[in-house]
Amino acid sequence: MEFANKEYLLLLLLLIPYIIWYVMYRKKSEPTMRMSDTFAFRFAPRSWKVMLMPLSLILRLLAFVMIVLVLARPQTSNSWKSETVEGIDIMLAMDVSTSMLAEDLRPNRIEAAKQVAAEFIIGRPNDNIGLCIFAGESFTQCPMTTDHTSLLNLLQNVRTDIAARGLIEDGTAIGMGLANAVSRLKDSKAKSKVVILLTDGSNNRGDISPMTAAEIAKSMGIRVYTIGVGTNKVAPYPMPVAGGVQYVNIPVEIDTKTLSSIASVTEGDFYRATNTKELRNIYKEIDKLEKSKLNVKKFSKRYEAYQPFALAAVLALLLEILLRITIFRRIPQIVNCKL
Repeated sequence: MEFANKEYLLLLLLLIPYIIWYVMYRKKSEPTMRMSDTFAFRFAPRSWKVMLMPLSLILRLLAFVMIVLVLARPQTSNSWKSETVEGIDIMLAMDVSTSMLAEDLRPNRIEAAKQVAAEFIIGRPNDNIGLCIFAGESFTQCPMTTDHTSLLNLLQNVRTDIAARGLIEDGTAIGMGLANAVSRLKDSKAKSKVVILLTDGSNNRGDISPMTAAEIAKSMGIRVYTIGVGTNKVAPYPMPVAGGVQYVNIPVEIDTKTLSSIASVTEGDFYRATNTKELRNIYKEIDKLEKSKLNVKKFSKRYEAYQPFALAAVLALLLEILLRITIFRRIPQIVNCKL
């Protein structure tokens, strides 16, 4: 409920001086009777009329409050809105080669990438998002979908040991990964189509070169954001040995030139992440650049709601007047005049 004339509510402040006056000076104006001794009335029960005496004041105050509320014009509103969301089609292309097990990002590169990608997906509920993974070859882990719960489950199932166990060829086929992601977007009707490609190496496998895949993406109006993840020189890598794990430093070989060229050709951006915080900031930056369009139309209708307050004011006044001329009726004072 809202009030059209809120300034009238300031009149309620007048209740404070009125109540003070009533308490301090009203009793002095009441007629009194002097008696030599009040012992006989000390233990007499209080009359119900005496207990109801404050009711007159309460009704008077209630009537005043209701009148002020009527002057303030209380209103109710009935509002509704119509929303139209135009989402973006996004494919995540993620490197799952064995080098992604390096622990220069915590707990390792692949787990850090999965965690940040999951946060990105959760923050874009209106978009079609899919996931493809690549090592020496590429395949689709999840086609584009708005069922982000299923997408997140499939993302968590991504592991690098598929290359270590020989299920797919190890290596880094950036061109194949990008081409696979682009093929999933070729039939998209969305006005904005995006690929986010994350890798920690340079292209050394596959039949499609990265720049060829970038040109295909450009021809389809697909924007590619590339992310190179890993420290600048060497990174600790867990090597299984008899009875445990031994860490060795492996060189970090990220083809920043190719990744930057892919982003430039497709009018995207290239980012470099050397730790998890930087990777998270990169996804936040991409999230700001690629915004869904939301058209909202709001409708509202206001209704006057003073009637209950006006009725309450009238009833309070009538009841106060009725009590004054019946139960609380006063005997008029008689003034004797001597001539």
